[in-house]
Amino acid sequence: MLDADFFRRWMTAAAASVDREAERLTDLDSAIGDADHGSNMQRGFAAVLTTLEKEAPTTPGAVLTLAGRQLISTVGGASGPLYGTLLRRTGKALGDASEVTGAQLGEALRVGVDGVMALGGAAPGDKTMVDALVPAVDALGEGFTAARAAAEEGAVATTPLQARKGRASYLGERSIGHQDPGATSSALLIAALEEAAEGAGDE
Repeated sequence: MLDADFFRRWMTAAAASVDREAERLTDLDSAIGDADHGSNMQRGFAAVLTTLEKEAPTTPGAVLTLAGRQLISTVGGASGPLYGTLLRRTGKALGDASEVTGAQLGEALRVGVDGVMALGGAAPGDKTMVDALVPAVDALGEGFTAARAAAEEGAVATTPLQARKGRASYLGERSIGHQDPGATSSALLIAALEEAAEGAGDE
C-alpha cells in the first residue's frame, strides 16, 4: 500500500531528478522551445517541496493536489498548467484514502493524463509530454520499473516526430530530430516513482 509518505518521497525524488537534469532539459528546449523548461521545472518542484514541508498533507490525494496547485502557480509557460493538471487530477481521483494500491494509482494517473490531453489538445504522436505519460500509465500494471522504461522509451521516440502541438509545432519540419523536453521531464517524473518505491522497501 502507498501512503502519504510514499507520495512525498515521489515528489522529493522528482525534484532531485529535475535538479540534476535541468541543464539537459533546457538544452532540449533551446532547440525547439523557449530554452526555459529546465529552470521552470526546477523552480516549480523546489516550491512543491517547500509547500509540502509547510503544510504536511496526510493523504496521497492531498499531497498530489497540493503539489499540482503549487506547480500551476509557480511554473511559467505551458508546463505549469499541464503538470499541475496532471498531479491535481490524479490527486483528486485518489480521493481521501489514507493509503492506495498501485492499481488505484494507475487508474488515478490515467485520469490525470486524460486531463493533460484535454487541456493541451495533444494525443500520442504529437511530440509532447503525452508521448511519455500514456505508455507509462499503460505499463504501470506491470510495476514501476516497467512504467519507467515505457516513459523513457516514449520520450526517446519523440525525436523523429514532427511536433503538432505546443511551442515546437511552430517550427514545422525543423522540430524533427530533437527529443521533446516535456516528454523528457515526464519520463523523469515517472522514474522518480520507481525511486520512491525503492525507498519504501515494499510496494
